[in-house]
Amino acid sequence: MINRPKLLRITTVPISLKLLLAGQFSFFQQQGFEVLTASADGAGLKEILSAGVDHHVVPMTRTITPIQDLICLYKLVLLIRNFKPDIVHTHTPKAGLLGMLAAWMCGVKIRMHTVAGLPLIEAKGTKHTVLKITERITYGCATNVYPNSKGLLKYIQEQLSIVNCHLSIIGKGSSNGIDPVYFSRSPKLLVAANGIRSRYQISEGSFVFCFVGRVVKDKGIVELVEAYQKLGNGIEKRLILVGPLEDELDPLPKGTMDTIKNDPTIILPGFQQDVRPWMIASNVFVFPSYREGFPNVVMQAACLEVPCIVSDINGCNEIIENQVSGLVVEPKDSSTLLKAMQSMIVEKEKHKVFAIRAREFVSKNFDQQFVWQELLKEYQYHLNLSNPTKN
Repeated sequence: MINRPKLLRITTVPISLKLLLAGQFSFFQQQGFEVLTASADGAGLKEILSAGVDHHVVPMTRTITPIQDLICLYKLVLLIRNFKPDIVHTHTPKAGLLGMLAAWMCGVKIRMHTVAGLPLIEAKGTKHTVLKITERITYGCATNVYPNSKGLLKYIQEQLSIVNCHLSIIGKGSSNGIDPVYFSRSPKLLVAANGIRSRYQISEGSFVFCFVGRVVKDKGIVELVEAYQKLGNGIEKRLILVGPLEDELDPLPKGTMDTIKNDPTIILPGFQQDVRPWMIASNVFVFPSYREGFPNVVMQAACLEVPCIVSDINGCNEIIENQVSGLVVEPKDSSTLLKAMQSMIVEKEKHKVFAIRAREFVSKNFDQQFVWQELLKEYQYHLNLSNPTKN
């Protein structure tokens, strides 16, 4: 391993650095790396800077903006030439495309890209074609590509015709793993959870379903709201949708938004810094997403021993095993989701056992320290490979 290797980590927006990769940068600094992060400006940047990591702002967008993208590519080239990283590691589609292109143009030997979800899976027509081309460009410029789930690995191999030589999974999946100690029940969190129930006047007898994530169509919110409405008026129930609304990129249909706004039993608290008490305040965690890489929120709910309903997609079905550690339903199907939600209400004790099994599985296979150590091994291997004469 070379002396104090330089590591550049890039995501499109800072919230990805903050939430999806939390703790990693300090870990690699402690391992002797000089770490620099880069992203657009925005929410989460303050926390990144306060973590003691140097950060560079590149005004990337999450949409297709050719002129702005060329400007950002140029800025990334300048950044790489100035920082001279030994490793450039990108996450998220736009940062992957521009970051891998810039690193390739600058001759960086170790160019890594993590795939944690593919928007092209749900895209149609011209947009699907454009996204498919950009993914191929990204992988072509990278020396190594890391899907963060087995399902994504299979999809990339089959649908994008990418050869095996530089495709692999770090550890057993997940981009960052989970801290099972932090995500465990405690008296303090129980008090906070009770405070949430009190604030929203949720009675002890109410059955609460909780979702955490972006409140958008691709996360299955349309089907979730539809299934929730069909549970019937005879059930004392609540639905908590924790997360930001993203009207521009993936808006909810007007009918769904009207239902959310007009139903007093649906709670929309927005983005929350700490999702743990919100999950604990609920009886069931529901995540009916259409596409994922390896969803952190499902691991979080599992570690907090909240029974889970997830869709049968990449990542989700690698965390939750149907009728063993939770319920797995078909995506985009409100009727099977409704049946699962009804089952959770009727068979509470059975699903409590599922929740215990889910925590045991996640803690054993996706502990954060294990994921970080596996990534460190990958970095060290490629550093030694590119610098065979140095230790």
